[in-house]
Amino acid sequence: MRWLYTIGIVDICYYVEVKLQETKERSVTKSITFRVLVVVSDLAIFYIITKHIGTTIALTVFTNLASTLLYFFHERGWNQIAWGRIKAR
Repeated sequence: MRWLYTIGIVDICYYVEVKLQETKERSVTKSITFRVLVVVSDLAIFYIITKHIGTTIALTVFTNLASTLLYFFHERGWNQIAWGRIKAR
């Protein structure tokens, strides 16, 4: 907890700094919702390129399974890095 003083106009604000860390469930939910958006765009792009529904589906499934796993581990890895975070006082 800390007080913030603004010099000039007397604004005295009290606020609490809260350190939040992301749960695994939040990381998974973010991964899934992002993937839904990407799957739709991938389907459209792959179909425009290939004009073949079977190839489109195969490419979309493969690339999105791989990307979802990479995204999840990337997010979890960044949660272990303190760089760029401000510690609560």
